[in-house]
Amino acid sequence: MAEQTDLSLYDRVAHETASVVIRRYSTSFGLASRLLRADIRVHVENIYALVRIADEIVDGVAAGAQVPHDEISRLLDDLERETHSAVERGYSTNLVVHAFALTARSAGFGRELVAPFFASMRRDLSPEPHTAESFDAYVYGSAEVVGLMCLRAFLLDERGAERAGSLAPGSYAASGAAVAHPEPDPALIDGARHLGAAFQKVNFLRDLAADYRALGRSYFPGVDVASFDEHDKNRLLDDIDDDLRVSAATLPRLPASSRRAVALAQSLFTELAVRLRETPAQQIATSRVRVPNPVKLRLAAEAAVGRTPRSAGVGAPAVPSRGRNSRDRGADNRSTNVRGANDHRSTESRSSDIRPSEGQSA
Repeated sequence: MAEQTDLSLYDRVAHETASVVIRRYSTSFGLASRLLRADIRVHVENIYALVRIADEIVDGVAAGAQVPHDEISRLLDDLERETHSAVERGYSTNLVVHAFALTARSAGFGRELVAPFFASMRRDLSPEPHTAESFDAYVYGSAEVVGLMCLRAFLLDERGAERAGSLAPGSYAASGAAVAHPEPDPALIDGARHLGAAFQKVNFLRDLAADYRALGRSYFPGVDVASFDEHDKNRLLDDIDDDLRVSAATLPRLPASSRRAVALAQSLFTELAVRLRETPAQQIATSRVRVPNPVKLRLAAEAAVGRTPRSAGVGAPAVPSRGRNSRDRGADNRSTNVRGANDHRSTESRSSDIRPSEGQSA
């Protein structure tokens, strides 16, 4: 009994640590997460806290601490190894990793999603510019798999899995295996991937100026920030609008415990996409477009009462969904999300990750 009490206390402290990490790094995440039911919210915080820590290794604190490049790569490798081990055994001495492992084991995901995520983080350490194929793989690993992790957490309620407030990871460790769950509805998988991709690409476009000026890189294949124009902007936003349309169509299929929070996230990024569409390309290339706080609060209020997010691509022609098969590109990099990327392979800089935890901030 004492051992189980000690483990339960450790689990709670791990959850609390993950919550502090993500809330201190992203205010918009906190806004949307308040609409999640409390037990589901814990799981989502656990996921995004690990995402944040990995991001800081490759693109933040480690460099600020003057850690050599080779050592940064080793730190990322160490974090990945510890994460895989923790998911397998149900325990880590790293509180954020331990919290993530509790969620992964309870929600039923593992290496199939964790490995692509770390592969994309590792790509962030490369100075090589993206090709259309590497961009697809990068977006899959840095954003779409995070959406799939969250989807697994959202569906815990429907599967009758244990609530986050009463997780019993010790029982998993005793059995030597995590709980197995059936594969989610393919339409929900498609929606989660499209929404994750939309978040990622909106952030890339929003931060185009800052990334180019401060980091010397652009994420999009075929986009030269120095000559960024309306054609480039609209081409990228057409693709983003396509993602947002597909993800919006799947919102009604989500459990009630998560639907309003996802609707708010969808609304925030749709609003940001509309504002980017209305902003001259030259301005996007030199400054950062934001959604004002009063607008965020209005969208939160609308989501809280169940209002449907506004449509993406105001004034833009509808684009048919690519369907799930065309999203299955994380492993084989078959196609690109960015229309016409092959037509504009001029100068691009090195790429970066989703800013996965920033990936939820508009």
